[in-house]
Amino acid sequence: MAKSYFSDLVFKRIESLENGDYENCRFVNCILPNCDLSGINFIECEFENCDFSTSKLYDTSFKTASFAKSKLVGLRFEDCNEFLFSIDFQDCNLNLSSFYQVNPQNLSFENCNLKEVDFTEAVLNEVSFDNCDLDSAIFKNTNLEKADLRTSYNFLIDPETNNIKESKFLLQDLPGLLHKYNIHIE
Repeated sequence: MAKSYFSDLVFKRIESLENGDYENCRFVNCILPNCDLSGINFIECEFENCDFSTSKLYDTSFKTASFAKSKLVGLRFEDCNEFLFSIDFQDCNLNLSSFYQVNPQNLSFENCNLKEVDFTEAVLNEVSFDNCDLDSAIFKNTNLEKADLRTSYNFLIDPETNNIKESKFLLQDLPGLLHKYNIHIE
């Protein structure tokens, strides 16, 4: 069965999505929680004020996709097709999502809720976490080389089990890096 192809379209307030390839499309105010997005290709697509919480992402492609003001709770980005995986998030709720072993071509977070997000074994080189809440986010064997966490908060990152070479932090972030030593920094 041939896949449908959609190009240069705007989808507003839709509640279901046809399997296919979407190129240079915009999705606005779409309510698609628990949706099966398996095998769908999103190429240079924008999502604004959408809800994709707990949707299935098996072999879903995000090639230069951007999400703004969207709810993406409980998504498993490790199930996505990793070929040319490039995605950015602005003002999004990604709580309880997972980026386990993800190796993106490009990834950035701005003003996002990333509470209890799993970044275990992810390769997050040069990723920007700009003003993000990382409360209870999991960083284990994560490569954060040259990542920028200067404006983010509530994170606990163990420098002994994560690569933080040339990453950027603020002095006030020391407790989040030294928490396992149970020391008090004033």
